[in-house]
Amino acid sequence: MTGQGQQTSPVRILLCDDHVVVRAGLLALLGSEPDIEVVGEAGSGEEAVVLAARLTPDVVLMDLQLGEDIDGVEATRRIAADGTVHVLVLTTYDTDADITRAIEAGATGYLLKAERPEELFAAIRSAAQGRTTLSAPVASRVMARMRSPRPTLTDRERDILAQLSQGLGNRDIARALFISEATVKTHLGRIYDKLGVDTRAGAVSVAKEQRLLP
Repeated sequence: MTGQGQQTSPVRILLCDDHVVVRAGLLALLGSEPDIEVVGEAGSGEEAVVLAARLTPDVVLMDLQLGEDIDGVEATRRIAADGTVHVLVLTTYDTDADITRAIEAGATGYLLKAERPEELFAAIRSAAQGRTTLSAPVASRVMARMRSPRPTLTDRERDILAQLSQGLGNRDIARALFISEATVKTHLGRIYDKLGVDTRAGAVSVAKEQRLLP
């Protein structure tokens, strides 16, 4: 904020969201803060990457789901690669997989759209200084994940899980790995137990969240 006798440049923001109405709402909201300036808007991940390079904003406010174009995670990865522009994710999604992918891609912060405006403003100012800000539910998920170690799978279980993620049935998995269907079923039972699921789809979903797949 600008103090008495000081001149502080506003935080320069690039908005990236594929919904025009959402961008308009954010533009109006951020326009109420004298120390925040929106310098550009992007409706896709590709456009955000181009505009970030051209405008060099302090912070890119990034949605994760961006239609058929590259998603917000990939856009974040490209924008954050040189370390000069900070990316603050602003999304409705708070799954472990989304949070992990965004943070690993280089996001400075991860905020949910349900946050109060004051929280958003504070997160933007923190991101501009390179400080991490996480919504309370996101922080809780990150802490819970850190406290709960990933399940340990054997090499064979990982092989079967990889085949499972490709949509193969037990017979095809058995053929691919040169083992019997009965052996596949036995390993699947152990995989389900370790991952705490009871369906093939559940096993694949948890494996992706826990980064157990190659």
